[in-house]
Amino acid sequence: MDQLNHLMEGFAGALTLANLMWVLIGALLGTAVGVLPGLGSSMAVALLLPVTFSLDPTAAFIMFAGIYFGGMFGDSTAGILLNTPGASSAIATTFEGHKMAKSGQAARALATAAMGAFIGGLIATTLVVFFAPSLVKLATAFGPAEYFALAIFAFVAISSVVSESIIKGLSALAIGLVLALIGVDGISGTVRYTSGLPQLFDGLSIVVITVGLLALGEVLHVASRVHRDPSAMRIPTSGRIRLSGADFRKALPAWLRGTAFGLPFGVIPAGGAEIPTFLAYGTEKRLAAKRKDPEFGTTGSINGVAAPEAAGNATAGMAMGALLALGLPVSATAALMIAAFQQYGMQPGPLLFERSGDMVWTLLASLFVGLVMLLIINMQFAGLWAKLLLVPRHYLYAGITVLSMLGVYAVSSSLIDLWFLLAIGLLGFMMRRYHFPVAPVLIAVILGPLAETSLRRALTVSEGSLAYLVSSPATIIMYLLLTAAVVLTMVKHAASRRRLRAEAQVLQDS
Repeated sequence: MDQLNHLMEGFAGALTLANLMWVLIGALLGTAVGVLPGLGSSMAVALLLPVTFSLDPTAAFIMFAGIYFGGMFGDSTAGILLNTPGASSAIATTFEGHKMAKSGQAARALATAAMGAFIGGLIATTLVVFFAPSLVKLATAFGPAEYFALAIFAFVAISSVVSESIIKGLSALAIGLVLALIGVDGISGTVRYTSGLPQLFDGLSIVVITVGLLALGEVLHVASRVHRDPSAMRIPTSGRIRLSGADFRKALPAWLRGTAFGLPFGVIPAGGAEIPTFLAYGTEKRLAAKRKDPEFGTTGSINGVAAPEAAGNATAGMAMGALLALGLPVSATAALMIAAFQQYGMQPGPLLFERSGDMVWTLLASLFVGLVMLLIINMQFAGLWAKLLLVPRHYLYAGITVLSMLGVYAVSSSLIDLWFLLAIGLLGFMMRRYHFPVAPVLIAVILGPLAETSLRRALTVSEGSLAYLVSSPATIIMYLLLTAAVVLTMVKHAASRRRLRAEAQVLQDS
């Protein structure tokens, strides 16, 4: 009841005309920056951080609430429309979302993503309000062995699920791990695979790899098919702008499943929302295969958009709780938020609720207000964003290329990153040409450093004993689930091959 009373007092502070205006401005600015390819929610916070320094602390953090979730809402928009997600946490949404856009369902996909972001963020923020003191127990339950098991689970599960061929999935995973090894070893300080280039000491930027594989690779792939397949340059824009009752009923279980994936990762410093979004996508893909959903992987399924989007925003909502209650930044965006708190002489953590309770509860209340505002804004703008697809294809794909280059250059101001972007784009084109899945490359690049560091720390703690890697219930459960998932996938692929051979034999006999 104490939390509820504090929250009501927070709403009293947040629901003033001035504070509502700051939430709205933050939501609009965050969404606008998040929509731009290659920038995303963390860049939205970074770019708009100086804007808030002239405001009083309460107004500044209320505006940040809008920016924080606005960037998350905007991240998936460019991915759905242009196959260029604003941030790595929106990659999984892109797979089915862009297929929906290409089949004339862009506004429907955007509305599904907006509702998923709202549901995931709402449930997470509600849990933060009532269970913030309990977050520390979940955060401390994971050690290096658990992190390594988690990374391996994500690697193999995604590689086996997103590809029709396990060999191709694992090959794509290997490509991603090779890219992840470039740079300075975080533990020993050894320089690896840089060819003597100082620009590679920090490794390849995830922005370069994401934009190159998804955006530039798609542009090259589409350009290569123009004369053989003129329809490749045409994306229809017809279709419903609103979600029907049937759509809502179909997507609701996926939203809830995605939220369940995202909640724990909001307090586990495992790199942000990438793991839960990919796991949520993989789960929906398996369920779609089980129920023989003809839309998934072809024209695009709203479940494949709903689950990852809810997972990403549930993680973001819980990350705000971990930041406020524990002072624990579990993502780049949360780390930037710590800088904002420190600018006003405040340190997130358990004492923040005692020393600045009025401001904190007003901020939490403004998160709810911001989510409602963003839902209304994005549901109304779904049709407007979809009209980007009315731009002639040659102009649109040229624009994607320019925005991709500008986005990458804006992050590092390095010309060599543009050459790496071109090389990664060519890699993405070749992978599409020979039907290799892109998702395992991305998940390997994102989680490769975490897996390597966790393995080496685990072996250091155990003095080289591999038994330490399976010494806790959490690791045993994850490895058992992984083994079961791989066996089921292999059985399914074998059955599919036998069915195809049988059909081919029937056709030959006839």
